[in-house]
Amino acid sequence: MTVSDSPEHPGTGPVDRADPALGRISAAGPPPAAADPHAPSTVGPDEGLADPAGVGRRQRHELWMRRALEVAVTGPDAGLPATGSRDAGRPDTGPPDTRFPADGDIPVGAVVYGPDGTELATGRNERELTGDPTAHAEILALRRAAARVGEWRLDGCTLVVTLEPCTMCAGALVLARIGTVVFGAWEPKTGAAGSLWDVVRDRRLNHRPEVYAGVLAAESAAVLRAFFR
Repeated sequence: MTVSDSPEHPGTGPVDRADPALGRISAAGPPPAAADPHAPSTVGPDEGLADPAGVGRRQRHELWMRRALEVAVTGPDAGLPATGSRDAGRPDTGPPDTRFPADGDIPVGAVVYGPDGTELATGRNERELTGDPTAHAEILALRRAAARVGEWRLDGCTLVVTLEPCTMCAGALVLARIGTVVFGAWEPKTGAAGSLWDVVRDRRLNHRPEVYAGVLAAESAAVLRAFFR
């Protein structure tokens, strides 16, 4: 395993020699050719405030992404409240401490929030732990959220994940009818939410979530780079 930059995407993150599908992790956006000028939803964390008098959408997404980062690093039992918010008085010190579990899994974390902002479920990549090739963070979080609400449809829910979903996870998000997808670092080699493909916003499918990309991208990429050192 090495950490390298590519000429096309300087600042890209680790290359996992044991898992080439991971590719290079990037805090930057997708290549220009991957951008869809007809995409119906907003891309990027700078979309403004939903409620200028309270916690706006951008702030909420960042709080939720910090929860996903905690899950990525320490597992689902990370010591944050169920709302996924930190103490408002705590300074933003960047990504969480990188004390990874000894399971050898790449630290990707996902959290599903209900329409009212309640945390429904979390997931952390568990392929090595379980020997299950489908045990990506998003898949586990979706399964657990569906079990909690008692049905497979997760209408109005938001999935927050620290790394751009792959084709498998992007397809699962569409099938689960997730309302919004928020992700951190771009994955320009296998990403399916705007980088290599844009499965979640493919107009040929019967459901298209809103997508907010690059939320705390630098912090998310830093966690992955720390894992491969």
